[in-house]
Amino acid sequence: MTDMVDAVVIGAGVVGLAVARALALAGQEVIILEAADAFGTETSARNSEVIHAGIYYPQGSLKARHCVAGRRALYRFCAEHGVTAKRCGKLIVATDEAEAGTLARIEAGARANGLTGEDDALRPLTADEAHALEPEIACTAALFSPATGIVDSHGFMLALLGDAEAGGAMIAYHSRLESAAVTPEGLHLQVATEEGGM
Repeated sequence: MTDMVDAVVIGAGVVGLAVARALALAGQEVIILEAADAFGTETSARNSEVIHAGIYYPQGSLKARHCVAGRRALYRFCAEHGVTAKRCGKLIVATDEAEAGTLARIEAGARANGLTGEDDALRPLTADEAHALEPEIACTAALFSPATGIVDSHGFMLALLGDAEAGGAMIAYHSRLESAAVTPEGLHLQVATEEGGM
């Protein structure tokens, strides 16, 4: 294994792979340490694969800003890399008149978070319009979120890893970080490998 590198990324889940990709494409020498025998085997493999539109976060919050920008970047990345990402949309329904007022507040919040374009603005629907999209639904009104979607998370991680490796990043499986210490030369890491080495 390389003795000295510019950057070490701990974990080859979606976040680790995205960080490694960014560092490698910026010219850094990167190694990714992954304790498992493959990338994306823990939390990144156990999610709903939903691409959130950014509807519910408080106006002006980092979550709102990053969700909207991240969603747009994710769809763009997937299109450029041939990763399956589908804008299937989402219905937000009101089942009585009291909930209909909530829909108006949700729509206003989404607009405040930047969901204003043709591809991402929430669309108010009548009960009949919602029923036409989802025949089994019972509601008095609805909002349709065209920007909500799903992504092939494994394909996404594979594309991130491919870009990272194309940028020179290396991945070490069966490599678990045991300890880290700051030294005059930099950060010294002790890594346990499958072979029992450190």
